[in-house]
Amino acid sequence: MKTVTVNDSFQTNYQYQLVAPIGENFDSDFKPELTPQEMLALGVFGGKYINECVDEFPAQWFKEAKLAPLRKDPSLNFFEIDASQPLAEWQRKGWIHDQDPRGWFQWYCRYYMGRRTDDDARQIKRWRAFSRHAGAVRKNCQPYDHDCRRKQRQALLHWAYDSRAM
Repeated sequence: MKTVTVNDSFQTNYQYQLVAPIGENFDSDFKPELTPQEMLALGVFGGKYINECVDEFPAQWFKEAKLAPLRKDPSLNFFEIDASQPLAEWQRKGWIHDQDPRGWFQWYCRYYMGRRTDDDARQIKRWRAFSRHAGAVRKNCQPYDHDCRRKQRQALLHWAYDSRAM
């Protein structure tokens, strides 16, 4: 079992253990279509979500990642549209917990790495609930019409649903 220690502007000396092999042993209700590495290469969150966390995750995840140096840049997103709410809004809605102060994608990156916590069930439930957006895209768009519901498609990428294939 490996211990990871995090020191960044959101967390100081936060530690977690990797108890599962990377990318394996997921909960049976959690079947993401994209890995964190694929998501970063596709452009998610305007390139400004986990830039400060590069040392926490495998270097290969960032080789083709589309990252913004200063502030969020929606043109880096696959669908070139802003599909994110500000962190303050996530906090207001109670979606942010102390162990993952950056939110769902940070949780997913750590889960993918092999961390398991008591927050997994809540996050997986949120991920499953987001699938309703995939249904809306399939219902209202022709297959592979990437101009149809671009904001919804980008948001799906943020949640590891591959909306490019819809």
